[in-house]
Amino acid sequence: MTEVPGLNVSGFAAWLAKTHPDLAGDELTATVIAGGRSNLTYAVEGAAIPLIVRRPPLGHVLSSAHDMRREHRVISALAGTAVPVPTAIDVVDDTDEHLVTSTTFFVMQRAPGRVLAHPAQNANYSPAGLRSLSIELIGDLADLHAVDPTSVGLGDFGRPDGYLQRQLSTWRRQLAASRSRGTAELDALQASLATDIPVATRASIVHGDYRLDNALVVGEGDAPRISVILDWEMATLGDPFVDLGIFALYWEIADLPDTGGTVPSAVDSAAGYPSFEELVEVYAARAGIGIPDLRWYRAFAAYKLAVILEGIHFRYQAGDTVGEGFDRIGALVAPLASKGLEVR
Repeated sequence: MTEVPGLNVSGFAAWLAKTHPDLAGDELTATVIAGGRSNLTYAVEGAAIPLIVRRPPLGHVLSSAHDMRREHRVISALAGTAVPVPTAIDVVDDTDEHLVTSTTFFVMQRAPGRVLAHPAQNANYSPAGLRSLSIELIGDLADLHAVDPTSVGLGDFGRPDGYLQRQLSTWRRQLAASRSRGTAELDALQASLATDIPVATRASIVHGDYRLDNALVVGEGDAPRISVILDWEMATLGDPFVDLGIFALYWEIADLPDTGGTVPSAVDSAAGYPSFEELVEVYAARAGIGIPDLRWYRAFAAYKLAVILEGIHFRYQAGDTVGEGFDRIGALVAPLASKGLEVR
């Protein structure tokens, strides 16, 4: 059995055989799925079906972040809705047994499809196909925001009242817990966001990190489609326009100064992707609502990602990251903060 950082594969095999014997296999192998910058994600082969194991990062786990039970709960709740999600299998607190991860982990079935994260991948699709894929992606977001939380057992999943104020406070604390250097631009953006927090007019299930490369895509040519939406660790109940702000940031993130491909994006208008403005119109029509001024939400998205990356930079310096590319993460924090100040 292959052993990988943060996952005892033989321990996982023993747990699977005992708890889910119908899924057990003769010999399991696991690999870290590249691209993750927060929770660790492992692809497990050799079981009755392909599996995914998710666990918090190694070291410096910030309070309220990386909540495996939360991610498992929302995926389970959304099964059967119009929102495409993976099939959840189990969530386990391993902090006492130290059998698999020595922390809480969850298991889900590995869904088919590929992540679109680099422009070169667009060659597999026609411009019309990428356009329809983009419209499906924003439509899935509108469908998520239309789900009645109580109807799927998520009525107590968060507190919509005061959500934006608490979000700003939460990420302020996360930044304070990750400080290892001066962050003048980020501090300025943080102060600016506190001056005119919008009054929320809607409340819904919020994904918290909605973007193209958090979806799996199946099909090619003119007919790609979304298989599932991934990475629900920051989901809650709150202002849905926060998701539009995050979506906008990642849809246009290739416009940031070159940082060595630290946060890659496949989105390229020349390949057929629509503009963010056009997709907002699609969202508004699907949701049947008007869209407010999104400048604060877009600035907040830049702030939130910058704080996340500063935390990853902190973990990298402490030697608590797994994989490549973490040495370049810190260089993106200041450009992101500057982008947030620019859209304000």
